[in-house]
Amino acid sequence: MAITLDSKLGPVIGDKSAKPLTKAFGMETVGDLLRHYPRRYLEIGQLTPLSSLEVDQHVTIMAEVRALKQFPFGPGGRRTRTEVLVTDQTGEITLTFFTRVYGIKAGDVGLFSGVVGSFRGKLQLTHPQHDPIGDRLARGVVPIYPASAAAGSVFIEKCVALALDAVTDLPDPLPEGVRRERHYEDVAASLEAVHRPHSVAEGMAAKARFRFEEAFVMQTVLAQRRHRAAASTATARPPREGGLHDRFVEQLPFALTQGQQDIAETVGAELASSHPMHRLLQGEVGSGKTVVALLGMLQVVDAGGQAALLAPTEVLAAQHHRSISRMLGDLARSGMLGGAEGATRVRLLTGSMGSRARQETMLDLVTGAAGIVVGTHALLEDTVQFADLGLVVVDEQHRFGVEQRAALVDRYETRPHVLVMTATPIPRTVAMTVFGDLDVSVLSELPAGRQPIQTNVVPVADRPAWLERAWERVREEVGRGRQAYVVVSRIGDESAESDSPTRSLVELHEELRGGALHDLRLGVLHGRMTADDKDRTMSAFADGSIDVLVATTVVEVGVDVPNATVMVVMDAERFGISQLHQLRGRVGRGSETGLCLLVTGADADSPAAERLRAVASTTDGFELSQLDVAMRSEGDVLGTRQSGFRSSLRLLSVVRDEDVIAAARVAATAVVESDPDLVGVPALAAAVAALEETDSADYLERT
Repeated sequence: MAITLDSKLGPVIGDKSAKPLTKAFGMETVGDLLRHYPRRYLEIGQLTPLSSLEVDQHVTIMAEVRALKQFPFGPGGRRTRTEVLVTDQTGEITLTFFTRVYGIKAGDVGLFSGVVGSFRGKLQLTHPQHDPIGDRLARGVVPIYPASAAAGSVFIEKCVALALDAVTDLPDPLPEGVRRERHYEDVAASLEAVHRPHSVAEGMAAKARFRFEEAFVMQTVLAQRRHRAAASTATARPPREGGLHDRFVEQLPFALTQGQQDIAETVGAELASSHPMHRLLQGEVGSGKTVVALLGMLQVVDAGGQAALLAPTEVLAAQHHRSISRMLGDLARSGMLGGAEGATRVRLLTGSMGSRARQETMLDLVTGAAGIVVGTHALLEDTVQFADLGLVVVDEQHRFGVEQRAALVDRYETRPHVLVMTATPIPRTVAMTVFGDLDVSVLSELPAGRQPIQTNVVPVADRPAWLERAWERVREEVGRGRQAYVVVSRIGDESAESDSPTRSLVELHEELRGGALHDLRLGVLHGRMTADDKDRTMSAFADGSIDVLVATTVVEVGVDVPNATVMVVMDAERFGISQLHQLRGRVGRGSETGLCLLVTGADADSPAAERLRAVASTTDGFELSQLDVAMRSEGDVLGTRQSGFRSSLRLLSVVRDEDVIAAARVAATAVVESDPDLVGVPALAAAVAALEETDSADYLERT
């Protein structure tokens, strides 16, 4: 029977050998083992410096045996302890075996793998895996694998050799033309080179080939999605002269920035096409993305269609509903007293709405009376029907799963246009990966008159008095007629949280109400409040009835109260860079300078404190996004919803490998344009299918 990459590992290397590989690394198939690449290579003659070893390290060392001694122990001396002293030019270590050892003698040079321990002040390896250099001398290179205590590097190397010698069917996901253009060997030669190289350079070149392959398969998936989107049809929504769009622009109390105008024109042109728009609009906090989206929604309404804005939280949905209704004024009061001629209706739909309000909204949607609806996940329910849905706007897309968005987009034979918005600046590497099937527009220019935000770190561990000064600054701003946010990381009304070292909303609200801010009007806002209570609180804060809003991160995005000028973030080290940048974007939205105070108990030299200093040093979200990616792990960047891609990446780094991803995107796009269904490249088609069968369906953009 032919051995393929899909063959089970046990019959090839033995069930006993397969078991520790499965337990330590989740390996099930030959392909899993052969895609477990060496993390580095050792050249024969360059012995591992024993002087650098540390206790509890799992290491693979290459050293020369200096001496071997055996000692009887146990009842009657019937058992044997073997001590092997090995050395290099930098130091020595003892290998201890509680048995007789064969195949090791003075003068041998071998590989030894194990966990470094200490006995009587000297380093030792107890029962290390060992293997002579042997035929590696001919190659001059030893591969060192990611290993565990039960599956050391030497053991993995032996298992890989068995699999390499047994496997016969090795389809190559990289088409021949792509390999030729980039001077890559085929997959069989590359697997041999990566696992049994004759030089470090040969091994590294093979790893580069497989790094590109990972990016190429990923980008092929996205290129196919772009191709299918371009081939599908949408109803063209051309602009109408003198319609709601033009009348809204005429009554705007401010001038659009050049960036807003340019992107609005791009969106307008794509809406007028019979190909569905698939565009990502990313922009700095406060750059005016919502106005651009509203212009697109009004163009669709002018053309007889409807637009839906999908928001991740009820607070944000209610905020959008209020702000859009306010901006449109009489243009949003169709059928109401004071409504303009030809006006439309703006409706809100959330899961906690009362049945009567929900029924009214549902009726306006199905009859077409409501041109714009703003909603949460409630919009995705099968019972929600539109008369003619022409545009879906997804705000803060990272809060939604792909299947959720697809529930709204895919139910219609003629697909609506899609505009995805995010205020989280995205580095190019992540944009090419996470949003690889969307066209990208960047809105970086802030509207005229928008004031800068000053950010200061308040290190209460070193300067406890500074917290008192922070509350004084809040009082000063309120005394000038302004308002403030105080943001906390948790609510604090559960007993399980009672031992947490962080300040909770419940605790801090009581403390401030009875102390530093006792004579100010305080309000609270968090995710467990009812929709009506949230709406009442936000309305009271917006109209100035609340001086200080103590809130969780429900205010992170979309909340717009221009009179709020100061924000105090408690336990700021608990928040990520992008989240802090989003939060502080809630202040300084009017004509006054904003102030953000990051209160932290973190040590001054800790990574958490470094993050906070980085946030305080710049308000450039794109600069911060690069730093954010650099300081996070690969899994953090791709996130839980991108686990399919994450599990497929053995060598590729979405953080570091921008050039590789960019080149793979170009190559994959060319292959898909010439062969959309990959009929001529079955190995690539199989790799794409395997990737899509993982839970990457929760990750890949389908809108």
